[in-house]
Amino acid sequence: MQISVTGRHIEFTESMRQYAAEKLSKLARFYDRIDKVDVVLEQEPTQHRLEVVMHADHKTTFVAQVEAGEYHEAVDLIVEKLERQLKKHKEIYRNRKHQS
Repeated sequence: MQISVTGRHIEFTESMRQYAAEKLSKLARFYDRIDKVDVVLEQEPTQHRLEVVMHADHKTTFVAQVEAGEYHEAVDLIVEKLERQLKKHKEIYRNRKHQS
């Protein structure tokens, strides 16, 4: 899984990159066909806006956006959102052959 991190109006530190990569790499256990992850962090006066776009096989894309007061909180919230999306997608994909 290739993770690219971009910041708008904020400079990403190495610890911020490592934290995002560590949390997002855990999503591979829910769906192992993730190819590329794009992370965009935007700094506003009181909020951090985080957007993650995950590209998987067969042109499947998962997108999540979160606004939070702190960076670490935003990363944790976005991982939860993406986890729900991946579980739902995998369940639909797995059960599509058994519907009557």
